[in-house]
Amino acid sequence: MNIQEYIINDVKPLQVTDEVTVSQNIFSQLTYSHLPVMENEVYIGCVSENDAHCFESGCTLKDVKYALDTFYVMVDTHWLDVLEAFAQHDCNVMPVLDDNNQYLGYYELKDILQLFNDSPFLYESGAVIVLEKGTTDYSFSEITQIIESNDSKLYGCFISGYNDHLTQITVKVSAENVNQVLQTFRRYSYEVVSAAEEDTYLDNLKERSDYLNKYLNM
Repeated sequence: MNIQEYIINDVKPLQVTDEVTVSQNIFSQLTYSHLPVMENEVYIGCVSENDAHCFESGCTLKDVKYALDTFYVMVDTHWLDVLEAFAQHDCNVMPVLDDNNQYLGYYELKDILQLFNDSPFLYESGAVIVLEKGTTDYSFSEITQIIESNDSKLYGCFISGYNDHLTQITVKVSAENVNQVLQTFRRYSYEVVSAAEEDTYLDNLKERSDYLNKYLNM
């Protein structure tokens, strides 16, 4: 997936010699969390909206250079890593540098989120399954093999949580043979934390439990 086409330059980067009022005026017109700052054609960091409104109006960005946030991604950074960078720095603008560390422009968070929305993990119909297993006991190759051996398709898989020595894995599979997939996971000692599709294994257990309770209460 090529995300370089989403690099934009709608707003020119600020110069370190600009007065902070320049950044304040831009922030008042936009919903950006940060604005890139350049010094001698070199990207040196971003000024945040919160900081910009706290600076004294008579100073320049060079006077507050210490407060700049120095985050960015490279032009060949994968879109998932770009999305992670947005989350780590709590921003909606991400500067992009080339292999020579030259500033190219920036990504907007909404554009990268749209890429995620357009991925098969979200738009393909199927079943979302949350699994849990010992951190050293699971493998993605095993998970994939279990799904595909039951003639189902894997649309996506990621680590969704840790709990002590357990790892939680969320997978999305095609709707075919979901119950067989779930039962195979259980045979391989995966705990099925939740499954979006009907799980006949749990239904059978519930029916047997209801029958036993009825028998004991006779």
